[in-house]
Amino acid sequence: MSVVPQLPLALRYPQDERLETFIGAPDGALAQLRAIAVGAAHDWVYLEGAPGTGKTHQALAMCSLAEQAGRQPTYLPLKAVVGRTRAALESLEGRDLVALDGLDAVAGQREDEVALFDFHNRARAAGITLLYTAQHAPNQLGLVLPDLRSRLQQCVRVVLQPLDDEGRAAVLRERAARRGLAIDEAAIEWLLTRTGRELGSLVSLLDWLDRESLAAQRRITVPFLRQVLEDGPHLL
Repeated sequence: MSVVPQLPLALRYPQDERLETFIGAPDGALAQLRAIAVGAAHDWVYLEGAPGTGKTHQALAMCSLAEQAGRQPTYLPLKAVVGRTRAALESLEGRDLVALDGLDAVAGQREDEVALFDFHNRARAAGITLLYTAQHAPNQLGLVLPDLRSRLQQCVRVVLQPLDDEGRAAVLRERAARRGLAIDEAAIEWLLTRTGRELGSLVSLLDWLDRESLAAQRRITVPFLRQVLEDGPHLL
């Protein structure tokens, strides 16, 4: 039986996680990732960035785009298979694109690193496209296998930077517009100055506000935020 986590399609490829909805990518990166996802380019990718910079967003987006192009992608969060990485990777033979999210989870685990190294070589021989994500560059991951570090350093490296407040505001506007959610500009500024600024938390908060707004049949304004957040302080 495959040990790869069976993720629902809605979770694997959520509508918000698309390349066209990504804000703040380095110049030219989205076009390059798009070409790789659909098979028009054959580079392998190493996505690097701090938590909340959108690595998982881009990994899921590339899988979605590959599937739309008729390819067979798989998204695998490595933290879910620590200690059994070899078995998980062996079940991915024959895929067209494999996104391995979160190398940090297996760095320093020799057996997992050897499994990754072996799969990397098999994938190269089979023409499988690989996408890696990690918080740090290969030489800063704490890998114990020099050969794996060398292979990772040969990938195209895309470094994602944390968004500033203007970028975070743009993400909130775009996601609100996609949901048909009415939110005042003052409410966005209020959120950015009075709540946590980690992007994933902000997006989760926006999802919650969407439900609260729909239930109350109200536009999201500063008074509305003050009212509902008093009842949900755990979201701050």
